[in-house]
Amino acid sequence: MRIGADPSQARRALRQFLESGCVVPGCVDDQIALSWRRCRRIGIEDSERRPFDPVGREQLEGAREINRALTVQALPIMEGLYRQIVDTESMIILTDASGLILHSLGDDAFLRRAEKVALQPGVVWSEARRGTNAIGTTLADRAPRLVHGAEHFIEANHVLTCSAAPIMDPRGNVIGVLDVSGDWRGHHRHTMALVQMSAGLIENNLFNGAFPGGVTLRFHARAELIGTLFEGIAVFDADGHFITANRSAVFQLGASLDELSRRTFSSLFDLPMPALLGQTQARPDHLIALALPTGVRVPARVELGADLRARHRTVSEHRLPLERAAPVDSGRKGLAGHAPATLEALDSGDPQIGTVISQVRKVVGRDIPILILGETGTGKELFARAIHAASPRAESPFVAVNCASIPEGLIESELFGYEEGAFTGARKRGYCGRILQADGGTLFLDEIGDMPLNLQARLLRVLQERVVVPLGGVRAQPVDIALICATHRRLKEAIAEGRFREDLYYRLNGLQVKLPALRERSDLTALVSPIIEQLGGDCGRVRASDEVLALFARHRWPGNLRQLSSLLRTALAMLDGEDVIEVRHLPQDFLEDVEAPTSAAAQGTAPSSPRRGTLEEQEAEAIGNALKLHGGNVSAAARALGVSRNTIYRRLAGTGSGDAQ
Repeated sequence: MRIGADPSQARRALRQFLESGCVVPGCVDDQIALSWRRCRRIGIEDSERRPFDPVGREQLEGAREINRALTVQALPIMEGLYRQIVDTESMIILTDASGLILHSLGDDAFLRRAEKVALQPGVVWSEARRGTNAIGTTLADRAPRLVHGAEHFIEANHVLTCSAAPIMDPRGNVIGVLDVSGDWRGHHRHTMALVQMSAGLIENNLFNGAFPGGVTLRFHARAELIGTLFEGIAVFDADGHFITANRSAVFQLGASLDELSRRTFSSLFDLPMPALLGQTQARPDHLIALALPTGVRVPARVELGADLRARHRTVSEHRLPLERAAPVDSGRKGLAGHAPATLEALDSGDPQIGTVISQVRKVVGRDIPILILGETGTGKELFARAIHAASPRAESPFVAVNCASIPEGLIESELFGYEEGAFTGARKRGYCGRILQADGGTLFLDEIGDMPLNLQARLLRVLQERVVVPLGGVRAQPVDIALICATHRRLKEAIAEGRFREDLYYRLNGLQVKLPALRERSDLTALVSPIIEQLGGDCGRVRASDEVLALFARHRWPGNLRQLSSLLRTALAMLDGEDVIEVRHLPQDFLEDVEAPTSAAAQGTAPSSPRRGTLEEQEAEAIGNALKLHGGNVSAAARALGVSRNTIYRRLAGTGSGDAQ
């Protein structure tokens, strides 16, 4: 999380920019430099003092009425946020989509000072009116922005430090900005996190009652976070067509809003909408267990809109499993998420896996951190769960955090927690964070290579001092955890490029093990039966045919175990009372992938052989091959690889490739 440029450095950079039109690299954030250039293009002068008279009272009241839904939800949260910053010479501001300040709340002395720079209700703080500033630049970029001291384009505003976040309506449109502005000398690095979390809570609350004819689904992998800032919210119509979702839901579902708009409830959760409606009306206060497209099961609360409740009076006979609210995971899940994960169960005959298990057994319970390397889908989390189950901490919590799947603005509060009263409507006693939830047990940090650099320093302090200080807090809380991390990246290369801390690497790297890709393992056929059993099939009755196993042996499995599990789940669904999975039960895109090397050979083109090199290179090759095979169609490539579209987009962004459709 950015903390703002050094004021004197920013002042020199702005002066040089005004003289030469160039920004010295590294002096200010790239987004600030872009904003300065926009201000220069539209002719704003850094020292100008235009008249900024507020709009008339009648016009301001009209704007507030137009934005009534926003203000109703925002004002109580602004009150809660103000309690966190009282007596800090600062103020909280709510604007509409044009940057017009609708309401402000703050210390009386600072409010009077703010009026001198027109920071008051009725004034428009767009970039075009007020130059580079947190409100206007947030609106221009549609993203949270911190503007500190001399980063403001207009000199009169250099006395301010401002942190702002956009507020989106349930359809994804920017309808306003939440901002905390204060004296530049009193800037605190946690302010932006508080603003973003408060804006997120406003966005969630805007869903309340907004869809009277819809079905609103509130879900999270951990039941106790349903009803808080972190919950995913997705809305469908009565026929199961997707309407919209909040940011957390988009992350959990692994698809963009545009892609989700073409999906239905049943295709996302593998369940008919009538079944969901029936169970909801039969037991409206219970959580329902649903399966995400990734195969992860999540508890969910279902809310029917007022119009829909009036139309659906009958109770369906469909029944769904209920999800009990459990604060932590025992860590005992199998290949498909059902049977216990143990080291014995994972030792299926492959010598590479056998060596890894042997190494791990020697350090389990000795307070030695373990770093697991491997391609996406090789079972790194599964292996971490098995290590936990084999440790003296097996009866204590296993807490998993995917550092790549949590929005950067939320990962700090998710890991370290936040103090009581930080957000109106949030948990009454605050949120202790995932690290403290793992106290006495095991913390698993997946995709540790994607952790933001500033949070790596905080994590290092936790590991060194064995204490955690929640966001906005001052009291250190002791914590006792065993640490397991995993990544598909080469961390030494990230260290050389300045993306990963070397001191943290050596703290994490007690024992490093690498899980082989599925195509490199000798136990592929031995894995099929237990996966079938864990997916709900009767392994004593249902089996894969020899022809199917032969196809499996020929495939390169770019999605590894995750792809194999997904493929078998689909094949089991295709069975119609049969005992044997045949080729006709397999998805067509898989069959096309298997036949692709043969077709290449027939045309005189040698198929690509497994590459040796970095994990990133192997992953990039697999993604590139899948995209070529499917004509650049990301959805088809993601299905073939057994990963989400977001994963492919992130990897493409990292390599600079742009050939996906």
